[in-house]
Amino acid sequence: MTSDTFDGICTCGDLRYHLTSPPLFVHCCHCSWCQRESGAAFALNALIETDRVQLLQGEPLLVDTPSHSGKGQQIARCPRCHIALWSHFAGAGKSLAFVRVGTLNEPGRLPPDIHIFTSTRQPWVILPPGTPAVSEYYDRASHWTAESLVRRQAALADR
Repeated sequence: MTSDTFDGICTCGDLRYHLTSPPLFVHCCHCSWCQRESGAAFALNALIETDRVQLLQGEPLLVDTPSHSGKGQQIARCPRCHIALWSHFAGAGKSLAFVRVGTLNEPGRLPPDIHIFTSTRQPWVILPPGTPAVSEYYDRASHWTAESLVRRQAALADR
């Protein structure tokens, strides 16, 4: 049986964390900002309530970073190896964490639920059939489960 929890780690191993539940939703973002920030063709983020991200070892350094919206984000990085582990975007504040799926011990367990900002995706990236893809952003109510929408609303109500 597969667990509904996930563990993650930075590259040097100084920072370890545990997700106490499945995420709300997983974005594969192809926007040019994510490409620049990640140094890759896209960013794969698992959205989860921050109180469901438990630190097992270490303390992240929160780095204020510009974002396309102009409102910025805080990126939680390992203070030693500087790997980005998750972000807090201005829209949700610290209520939600956008966890970098690649920092999980088993990233293959969280494939994207949607591909976003595909209007700026690299032309050689082939999108898989059967996974929703939108040219920009999307309507949450059309793609998220009812349970995830309720969890998100509860997390944001605590702000």
